[in-house]
Amino acid sequence: MEQYPIQEQDLIYALDIGTRSVIGILGRREQDRIHVLEIEKQPHIRRTMLDGQIEDIHQVAKVVISVTKQLEQRIGRKLVRACVAAAGRALRTETGTGVIELPAPERILEDRIGQLELEAVADAERILQEGDTHGQRLFLVGYTVKQFQLDHYPMVNLHGHTGNILEACVVATFLPSEVVDSLYAVMAEAGLEVASLTLEPIAALNAAIPSDIRLLNLALVDIGAGTSDIALCRDGSVTGYTMATTAGDEITEALMRTCLVDYPTAERIKMELGKGEPIVFCDIVGMEQTYTPEEIFQFLDKEVQALATEIAQRIQELNGGAPSALFLAGGGSKLATLCQQVAQALGMDERRVAVAGRYFQNSVYSDTISLEDPEYTTPLGILVSAGLELIRDSYRIQLNGKPAKLFRSGHLSVLEVLMMNGYKQTDLIGRSGKTLMVQIDGRRAVFYGEPATPAVLKVNDELVQPSASVHAGDRIQFQPASSGSDRHLTAGELMEQLGVAQLWADGVALTPDTQLTTGMQLETEAHTPSEQPLPSVVSSYEDRIPEVQAPEVQHSTIQNIQEPNQPESSILEPETLSPPVIPVSIPRKPSIGVTLNGEGLQLIEKEDHSPYYLMDLLERSGIDFKNLKREVVLTINGGDCTFQQPLKDGDQVEIKYADE
Repeated sequence: MEQYPIQEQDLIYALDIGTRSVIGILGRREQDRIHVLEIEKQPHIRRTMLDGQIEDIHQVAKVVISVTKQLEQRIGRKLVRACVAAAGRALRTETGTGVIELPAPERILEDRIGQLELEAVADAERILQEGDTHGQRLFLVGYTVKQFQLDHYPMVNLHGHTGNILEACVVATFLPSEVVDSLYAVMAEAGLEVASLTLEPIAALNAAIPSDIRLLNLALVDIGAGTSDIALCRDGSVTGYTMATTAGDEITEALMRTCLVDYPTAERIKMELGKGEPIVFCDIVGMEQTYTPEEIFQFLDKEVQALATEIAQRIQELNGGAPSALFLAGGGSKLATLCQQVAQALGMDERRVAVAGRYFQNSVYSDTISLEDPEYTTPLGILVSAGLELIRDSYRIQLNGKPAKLFRSGHLSVLEVLMMNGYKQTDLIGRSGKTLMVQIDGRRAVFYGEPATPAVLKVNDELVQPSASVHAGDRIQFQPASSGSDRHLTAGELMEQLGVAQLWADGVALTPDTQLTTGMQLETEAHTPSEQPLPSVVSSYEDRIPEVQAPEVQHSTIQNIQEPNQPESSILEPETLSPPVIPVSIPRKPSIGVTLNGEGLQLIEKEDHSPYYLMDLLERSGIDFKNLKREVVLTINGGDCTFQQPLKDGDQVEIKYADE
């Protein structure tokens, strides 16, 4: 077997893995355009994909391998990495809002805007998760700000302005993990590294609609075999993505029924409709049939109308009305009457709806291959997106030793990268184990659960905060936080701690192996349920119970991230409880002494002898980190620090609002 030189860095391999076929394109960047060198298209042997979703990984990989080998022979290079796009089959788009109220007017800079946008994205994800009964893991594809407001006044951009009430409304788009994971599985089986990843409607938009005309309200509809992916832009940016489940397959299946032909013949008929010539085929009983395109379109009128209607509905839902102009792309766009039907469904001038291809030459060209075919929209878009560095960060950022899955370019924070790869904001914090609370002779006793293990977040081996920016070539290491164990205690263990021989509950003596549960009413002397415990019983042993440290709640970000909800029985609200609490714990010796916000603090040695971190002091600061409205400053000995920074004896710690 001939050994080819390895693919050079400037040789771009774009792969469009579609429902009916795989298209591979090779190109190189030459100034501000991509020179297309080779194109190879091969259909799937059988239906191995459904509506853009890979069903049979092995069979799809075989077609990818075949396409790759054909291109290798023509170019004389061993292809080792490819740029791909995820299908929009299961796109889930939601609107989210974020609000930051500052204590006083301040000049708004990028970090504050980033915090505001992430709050809005988190709100969109929360809405989706609340309506999801299957608990799907979601990837953040991207988001677009629909509107900013500053002190309730609409703004296009907040940067540099001064105010104290910041609001953002975003459209955030997510994909279920199955869509992305199956794509990566195919690439791995084909022996190819994922060089970059984008979303199919994003890629199509990059090929068909250049950035200099995106000030207009435009729509691009990429009609594949299984789905019709839709992208919208306005005022220079992409405003949202959606999908119609009706696409080219419905047309093909209608041809199979009306013309009595098999699937390949129906596909051929569909492709020949735009040529304007009589169409000749054999039906399933062997009879040769001849129809004009006009006659075929009469057969398909109902299906084409249904496709146009669903496309129009999806666009109106996301765009709030008809766009200024609309481009149709993909193999399904070749249906001669579709432009007219879509225009009618949207109430648009038919001259404002056209087949994509006119603007391809702005970003790609070829000396030998015709690129005007709208079926090339997505693969050319993948090529352009990677080659012109429209997604330049994605193939260079490593997450836990593997290429990160990113769907957009531009400024990215570590938190955004984590969310794009299926992590949630809650992975950055751990929940302390549930607390056990019981009543002992009428006094409340509290036994705290184990503290959480904090998350570890590094970029290039340096501890960072989630808001830190990432750049091409960065290596992110992330170990999610893990929750602490719930507190369990038997009656025998409590008797030993209290120095009593027996415990009763509701007049019944407890055996030593009885597991205590929150809310139990315990007595150290036998009483009938109607009797009240005597105060003197409490005083006989409470002086032997040492003080317990406050619960150790672990945090590692202040981006208004909340811990998972705990049952009411495990949430302490001492100010509302009476009588006073009897804290109960096994004695532990002091570990280190620190100063927190100017006051001395002795930290008791942890049960597992692990060190104290800055995050261990968050709860003691008096700041409500679950409902932050102002910026918080964290320092150790006057210098910047991270949540994971260990504390030493004598450290001077400050955790306070920036304006204090």
